[in-house]
Amino acid sequence: MINDDLALLQQPRIQQFIREHASDDPYQLVLQAKRHPDIPVQLVAEQIQARQKARTKLPEWYQTAGIIFPPLLSMEQCSSETTARFKGSLVSGTTAVDLTGGAGIDTYYLSHSFEQMHYVEQNSLLVAIAQHNFQRLGSSIQTHSTTAESFLASIGEVDLIYLDPARRGTSNQKVFQLTDCSPDVVQLLPKLLDKGKQILIKTSPMLDIEAARRDLKLVDQIYVVAVNNECKEVLYLLSAQASDSPFIQAIDLNTDTKPLEFRPKEEAHAEVEFAEPQHYLYEPNVAVMKAGAFRTVAQKWRLAKLHLHTHLYTSQELIPDFPGRTFRVEAVVPYQKKKVQQHVPEGKANVTTRNFTDSVATVRKKLALKEGGDIYLFATRTVSAKHVILIAKKL
Repeated sequence: MINDDLALLQQPRIQQFIREHASDDPYQLVLQAKRHPDIPVQLVAEQIQARQKARTKLPEWYQTAGIIFPPLLSMEQCSSETTARFKGSLVSGTTAVDLTGGAGIDTYYLSHSFEQMHYVEQNSLLVAIAQHNFQRLGSSIQTHSTTAESFLASIGEVDLIYLDPARRGTSNQKVFQLTDCSPDVVQLLPKLLDKGKQILIKTSPMLDIEAARRDLKLVDQIYVVAVNNECKEVLYLLSAQASDSPFIQAIDLNTDTKPLEFRPKEEAHAEVEFAEPQHYLYEPNVAVMKAGAFRTVAQKWRLAKLHLHTHLYTSQELIPDFPGRTFRVEAVVPYQKKKVQQHVPEGKANVTTRNFTDSVATVRKKLALKEGGDIYLFATRTVSAKHVILIAKKL
């Protein structure tokens, strides 16, 4: 897409065509381009494909007339409305700057919490698209076509600076280390802290939290954000008042699960009991696992851990509101085909491994099991160091 394409997409007849073909297969539409000689079918098909993705990812934008969606790569990389709204709930003030504007999703939802919002992006096409969309959404966000470094040098102190560094290398390969991303927030950190009262940085879930803490130094708060048990991003809020043991929240959005909140010092000193599997089994959600709250989750929910390195938990009585999945233990059997099949008459089960020598595929092959059904098998190791199979039903 180029700037001329943006002007073309804004034409009422093109927008009407997009609405009329909103549910069409974009690929089939391109193959049938000759049927629509006065329509830029390739361009329109890309918009239809982006709109179909936005239907669940960005429902407000999807429902707003006249929105122009950026190229598909930007659509894939941008935050969802759910995670962007969450960011907006964390901070507030008078003036905020998004130094890595991109598709403008985070900028828009952060702007709800500030009197003035600045969108900064060096890609002129993305700037033009964002400016158009902000107007359609009724927002007064100010857009700037420049680099993060240049804009940072031109401003005074602001309440918040937000960055979502691009996680693509020079050869378009995926990267996640902070120093490999663009801009390099580690190198830029002194200037960021000089200009922003708070700095909010979004990173890949693949980045090690302890490594990020060391690189970013003044980390005050960390948010591990999942949506429907899929870890989407980790947020680091920096300030000059940060302590050496930041507040950490592991949260799974779009669920009724309560967030788990703790500090690294609490995790290090949390007392944990160990036990063989009891009546109930608990599997933490991905946000809790990524946050590393392996001891804290046991202590706060009064659970026993199966083994030091097995992040599964158990109790005799049912504990409500656990941040993850809860199961009733039906049987504990040796890792033997005949023993397991006695409890899986249909030959189907959902297999998970935790602190186990074999992979899921190997376990499934050895036990001659197909995927599916309502029986859950956990191939794991318990406090007595035995490799066992827990057979369970999800509650």
